[in-house]
Amino acid sequence: MEEFGKSKDKKELLKLLIRKLHEGADPETLKAEFKDVIGHADASEIARVEEELIREGVSRDDIQKLCDVHLSIFREALERVRATPPPGNPIHILQEEHRLISELVSEHNSVVKRLVGVEDPKVADEEIMRLKDIEERLKGEESHYLREENVLFPHLEKHGIVEPPAIMWMEHDKIRGLKKNLQNIHANRQSMKFQDFKANLEKISNSILETVSNHFYKENNILFPTALRVIGEDEWPSIRSQFDELGYFIFTPEPAKMAMTLSKEVVSGAASRNVAFETGELSIEEIESIFNTLPVEITYVDKDDTVRYYSQTKDRIFVRTKAVLGRKVQQCHPQKSLHAVNKILDEFRRGLRESADFWIRLKDRLIYIRYFPIRGKGGEYLGCLEVTQDITDIKRLEGEKRLLDWP
Repeated sequence: MEEFGKSKDKKELLKLLIRKLHEGADPETLKAEFKDVIGHADASEIARVEEELIREGVSRDDIQKLCDVHLSIFREALERVRATPPPGNPIHILQEEHRLISELVSEHNSVVKRLVGVEDPKVADEEIMRLKDIEERLKGEESHYLREENVLFPHLEKHGIVEPPAIMWMEHDKIRGLKKNLQNIHANRQSMKFQDFKANLEKISNSILETVSNHFYKENNILFPTALRVIGEDEWPSIRSQFDELGYFIFTPEPAKMAMTLSKEVVSGAASRNVAFETGELSIEEIESIFNTLPVEITYVDKDDTVRYYSQTKDRIFVRTKAVLGRKVQQCHPQKSLHAVNKILDEFRRGLRESADFWIRLKDRLIYIRYFPIRGKGGEYLGCLEVTQDITDIKRLEGEKRLLDWP
């Protein structure tokens, strides 16, 4: 892979600049001091420098908090070089979705500002209905983030770009949290004074607009140009195929209707081979079909914490894509849950735990998530199995239904 930056000195100067920002130096003073290096910086160099700083001890949280300051320093240099992928390329699709989502978020903020000046309850109800309509449409925004987290980010990680995607994922979770707060404001409307309701609504709407705008700017001007530079041309058709599989925001953006030429995969004759077990023999096709037919989702992580396999059940609960294969499981979870993931895996390795169970609500469904250590015949740790199941209907069962009662 091509080395980032044309000069070690330039990289060290960029690191020094960002370190000084983190130490509280005045951005305007630094602009003058580092004028030449700032003027010739590009997105991939900035991404690599932030990556190295995190490895040297600067926390992700600190980098994320000061990203906006970094961008204010590098803004002119970044905007001189626009990421211009061809229509149909996954990055072009993401950019188009940024535009669509930004328009909805801005419209939402405008309606909130109108509502703040309304005193007539009937007029207020009309504006609130408009807000709820926009918020309903914005729910489709989640597919945009899921495609980035489960397809684009893993491909960047394979090229050594690990920390910028992790920081962007943190911002995705921040946006999700703000939207949840917005839902809570609506849910508690009746228990609040109308003026308090409007004030809370305006505050959260302003936060969403600012956060989304800043986040999209970082992706458009740093993450996406970096992706276009490091990801090979032969990888984009597979990324696009996985994008199509996961689906798009609200409607299929025009660029997503343009097909990419998919490279033909050579299908081996492995599916016809049989695998002998102690209790029987199955073909590769039979094994795969059994896993995909089980009423649970299975994901297997090996002893080195690398995702090796996931089943493809008919109605998946959690998103999985081929891009996660070969990815460290820690990179498949948001930063806030990493301590729990690492604790479970560590206890599995040390033989201190034989399962870890969790259950969560997704809309009106109850989801049961279980983790099990996989051990060899000698008891050695081979990896971890995640089993996920929708148990909503199971919990409703009563009495008996015997085979003789069928049909």
